[in-house]
This record gives sequence, C-alpha cells and structure tokens, in this order.
Amino acid sequence: MLAWVNDCLQSSFGKIEELCTGAAYCQFMDMLFPNSVPLKRVKFKTNLEHEYIQNFKVLQAGFKKMGVDKVIPVDKLIKGRFQDNFEFLQWFKKFFDANYDGREYEALEARGGLALGSGAHDHATHQKPALTRQGNGHTVRKPGNTTRWHYSDG
Repeated sequence: MLAWVNDCLQSSFGKIEELCTGAAYCQFMDMLFPNSVPLKRVKFKTNLEHEYIQNFKVLQAGFKKMGVDKVIPVDKLIKGRFQDNFEFLQWFKKFFDANYDGREYEALEARGGLALGSGAHDHATHQKPALTRQGNGHTVRKPGNTTRWHYSDG
C-alpha cells in the first residue's frame, strides 16, 4: 500500500503512520478531482497535531464538495497509530480505484516541489513520470463535467 502512495504522489513515506498528517489524502483528492481541495492550504511539512487537524478539515471539505459520504476519523488518525491509518488508507485506496480516470498528474509539481514523507528532500529535480492509466493511455476529464462521484462505505 505504501508503495502505491509513494508511486502516485512522488513521495517517500517510510511508514503508514506518516499518513497521519492528512496531506497525502488532500493531494489524492486534487489528483482525483482537480480543485476539489485548495492545495495551498495544505501543510505538507508539519509535525504539529493542530496542523494535521487543519489538513483533515481541508480533506473533509473536499469530500463534502464532491458529494463523498465519508466521515473521517480525525481523532484516531492524528494519533499516528498504524492500525487506524492502515484502515483509512485501505478505504481510500478503494475510493481512489473507483474514481481515478487515468489522467496525468505531476504530484511534486502540484505541491510546489515540497517533499512528502520521511525519506524525502525538497527539490523537483528527480521526478518520477506522471501517473497514467495502463493499457489504454490516459484519459482527460472534459471541462464542464458535472458528474458527481459517490462512494459510501456502508
């Protein structure tokens, strides 16, 4: 699962527990639904619990904007325990797979070259190729598409 996160987001997370900041999920939302979350409000470089909470508020607002019916267990996630973060990541991966349209996304560029994960360094010189859907090239969402994506865990 962590390899998938690092691959998609051009990040260097060493442990699932590092996802407790919420920043990765905010970026996944931007990848799935461009402009659904304001990335400029996301704290990518933080170890402060109140900033984790702010990141999850940004994520929850993105969920609401896109009609995603999911309550984020923020109080559990910000504690940085493996099990809570792994369970949320599993849900998010299913959500991602149900909604990803295959369009290219330069994660490092989207967050202004900021490193993400414990093994990362701030620079944009070594970038992985943009993510594309395998097999059928990449598809681009048409402007003005008003489709609402719903995924409920119930």
